Amino acid sequence: MNTFIRNSVLGIAGLAFAGGVAAGPMTDSTPTTVDTTPVAAVAMQADKPAVDKGKLVPHGVQGAQSRIDLSDEQVGNVKAIIAATKKAGMDERAAVVSIATALQESKLENLGHLGDRNDHDSQGLFQQRPSSGWGTVEQITDPEYSTMAFLKGLKQVDGWQDMPLTEAAQTVQVSAYPDHYAQWEQMAADLVAEHWNS
Repeated sequence: MNTFIRNSVLGIAGLAFAGGVAAGPMTDSTPTTVDTTPVAAVAMQADKPAVDKGKLVPHGVQGAQSRIDLSDEQVGNVKAIIAATKKAGMDERAAVVSIATALQESKLENLGHLGDRNDHDSQGLFQQRPSSGWGTVEQITDPEYSTMAFLKGLKQVDGWQDMPLTEAAQTVQVSAYPDHYAQWEQMAADLVAEHWNS
């Protein structure tokens, strides 16, 4: 066989084989998922103990759940709430209650005075009010201080660990819309699972 023809036949066969491997079997239409997590990230996650997800939502979520996309600033506030929760010696469930509360009150944005749109003198992540004794404006707009103030109130609620999230949050916050905290429980739990050990 002529060398040119032989090389051409082998080249075509090689292309056909490579095309078949790249395209995959024609009979299987099952979509495949590819893990795009960088290998270094997987190794780092493996070094960290997993959060007990049963502790995050022990009673199951209540009602329809809401979600929002978070900016870097909002994620920073999540991390600040988690750090303050650890500093207060409280567990992951306390962080879930805190984050869900801040999601409802401010969407995790450290809000200053909003002028006519302000709810009285409410400010910060938890919309705490200086006139209600939560602290000065400077204090309640400090994420660590405002979280510690919220957690101090939560600690004073007998049996908060066994309450539905919305009841525990409402007992501290005394909101005009007490049931609205429940919609953020799953997102708060997911954020705690992601950032508790980061």
